[in-house]
Amino acid sequence: MLRVAFPAPSRACLWIGAAAVSALLVVNAYAQQPASPATSVQGSAPTASRYVGSEACKSCHLQAYEGWKQTRMANILVDPKKHPEAVLGDFTHPDPLRTFSLDQVAYLYGSRYKQRYFVKRGDDYFPLPAQWDVAGKRWLVYHAETGTDWWTSFYGPDNADRPTGPTCDGCHSVNYDVVSRQVTEWNVGCEKCHGPGSEHVAHATKANIVNPDSLDSVRGNDVCIQCHSQGRPLQNPIQGRYYDWPVGFTPGDRLADTWQLEEMKPGVTNFYQFADMTAHKNRMQGNDFVQSNMYHRGLRCYDCHAVHSNKIESNLKAEGNALCLGCHDASNPAGLWMTVSEHTHHAKDSTGSSCVACHMPHIEQTIKDNFVAAHTFRFISPVESERTGIPNPCISCHKDKSNAWAITELRKWNTVSPWRVAN
Repeated sequence: MLRVAFPAPSRACLWIGAAAVSALLVVNAYAQQPASPATSVQGSAPTASRYVGSEACKSCHLQAYEGWKQTRMANILVDPKKHPEAVLGDFTHPDPLRTFSLDQVAYLYGSRYKQRYFVKRGDDYFPLPAQWDVAGKRWLVYHAETGTDWWTSFYGPDNADRPTGPTCDGCHSVNYDVVSRQVTEWNVGCEKCHGPGSEHVAHATKANIVNPDSLDSVRGNDVCIQCHSQGRPLQNPIQGRYYDWPVGFTPGDRLADTWQLEEMKPGVTNFYQFADMTAHKNRMQGNDFVQSNMYHRGLRCYDCHAVHSNKIESNLKAEGNALCLGCHDASNPAGLWMTVSEHTHHAKDSTGSSCVACHMPHIEQTIKDNFVAAHTFRFISPVESERTGIPNPCISCHKDKSNAWAITELRKWNTVSPWRVAN
């Protein structure tokens, strides 16, 4: 495996243009690392092992199982006939956008930002044409317009022409079979992250199951990036259909051997990205993250996210700034040498002194008027907003102010690099 040595960060952050160049180098290095067989990676499962389902893990890993069972990962797809309490959409009152009844719904998807509904025809599922906006408590159209997602040109214009098998189901299940169109289990079960578990269930050792925590950082992050990214398989079509998820990837593998991240281009604003290459839409956390200094230095998604727990929103390991300050303190070369308030120029415990408010702004659309956090961890200057139109955290919070006002204010700050925040 190619290992790239990165120098320790200086106290002055890189300005956005340099960050974009760095991001290109990272994505390129990610794509060009030579492959190695899964059996050579510590913790990878042997290919003879079969998928057995999450229930087989419960007896030995009860605490992890019960924690996972409460997460959204374990409850992405729900049968409304078995769990009517999971239905969030208003099926009681008529709405011109909702042209289907709850009786037609085989599965519903989602609970945090949106809820979508699927009908079964033959051995495939198809999206129904309306989705429920959880925050807005309203029905919205659900239809991927031609020219948005890359795969739309390979399927018909109507939702009834767009089976979820190739477009969705590989990430919403364990072991989706592209030939039989069957799964071991729906939802993100244990083996989605740990690999097939039959040999481990029969004789449990560390050598016959994948523990992402034992993988190198690239392969460890690949376990999450397999679904939290926009891209396409290196080989398409597969069995005559075009897939929007990494067919053939197994935890412990190198994702770049089966999956190409969507190309990000500096200076371009489109369906996928802003001009500084920050993602424009949801399910692109991986596209963001591989550009970041965090990724450069070997951090992994689950260093911040507790994948077996839903105690804190977004499955985080700690609340508020405590999560970031666990690493970013004065002893860390990338840490703070001052109080958070001195760094942010905002009152302690205010929104403006929240690390994620500035470094993970909610600018990536998941549904109309609902946005999720960016994962590049870059501060987006209002200068960049003036140049390219990308939203910045200053006036996203101070909605009654302008970019010009924010730039003037930032130039008064003498505790941070002026080249970083106001030029």
